[in-house]
Amino acid sequence: MGVRTGAVENLVNLHPAFWRDRSVLVTGHTGFKGGWLVLWLHRLGAQVHGYALDPPTDPSLFEVAGVEAVLASETRADLADTEQLTATFRRVQPEVVFHLAAQPLVRASYADPLGTLVCNVLGTARVLEAARMCDALRALVLITTDKVYENREWRYPYREVDPLGGHDPYSASKAAAELVAASYRASFFTGPTGHPARVATARAGNVIGGGDWAVDRLAPDCVRAFVKQEPVELRFPHAVRPWQHVLEPLAGYLRLAERLLAPSGESLARAWNFGPDASGDATVGEVAETLARLWGAGARVGSAPSADHPHEAGLLRLDSTMARTVLDWQPRWSLALALAQTVAWYQAWMRGADMTAFSVAQIHAYETTGST
Repeated sequence: MGVRTGAVENLVNLHPAFWRDRSVLVTGHTGFKGGWLVLWLHRLGAQVHGYALDPPTDPSLFEVAGVEAVLASETRADLADTEQLTATFRRVQPEVVFHLAAQPLVRASYADPLGTLVCNVLGTARVLEAARMCDALRALVLITTDKVYENREWRYPYREVDPLGGHDPYSASKAAAELVAASYRASFFTGPTGHPARVATARAGNVIGGGDWAVDRLAPDCVRAFVKQEPVELRFPHAVRPWQHVLEPLAGYLRLAERLLAPSGESLARAWNFGPDASGDATVGEVAETLARLWGAGARVGSAPSADHPHEAGLLRLDSTMARTVLDWQPRWSLALALAQTVAWYQAWMRGADMTAFSVAQIHAYETTGST
């Protein structure tokens, strides 16, 4: 596809020489975050393999941005298929694994709580089980969420040492996945007789960016309404979230993986927050209004009564001090720029642009933009 563009700028503290020809497995590669991660890893020179179900939406970033074309191989299977999962690890022999495959939606977890728990908790355990049988593995980054914390609706941002919890089934499933990861790390990936791979978990805020078509997520809900020139209906317009462009936490995941393989990486095998600055905290209504303004003619914002909607947190913030000070990671795009890049992606898609090239160009722009 010709999407690799040479040396990557070091403004994001990533090192192409580290990734060049390295075998990397991404679970959930057909999803929104997984697709962006595959494109970036390929740009860095990695041999990227995928394990996932078919794309969860139509359209999807996976198809629109031509993600399949940059994969070294892929397996379309469920995490519950232990035989396929183990065979994939055995065949690929990845040195690095990013586990993103999950049921990722709060509202969907109310509709199917058992399925959410099976996918997110047992799925994580199955990945860890396959990982400890893989001799080549050296770093495993398990992606959870900012919603793993026991949310007390307070003004203070949550730190990695704060208690885990989960009001809704999705949040609880991800908190449980954190406990499963910690248990496997202590039992099988620690000490002189343990597997040499370093296991870390990553908790990110609400991500936005082009190519997300999930239902009940703010940006894709807005885009669907704007295209139809209908007002987007907001369930919780006053809820505060830590918004960030999808490339922000992905940069953190990549940086974390690099550092896990360093001689001192064993001390980094733990949980990490990757959230925006306080300037990235905004209400749902504020983000929707900005998206509408950026979209232009026909874009409008409305509201829907929240009384009949299941519970969602009203206030949530992350403290990413540890990632900043230890990993030298920091947000690079302001919320305004993140929203502008998101709108630009969808409008380019509507124009019929080459979305592989457009997506890679956005990655390049992120790499070469100083922090804002």
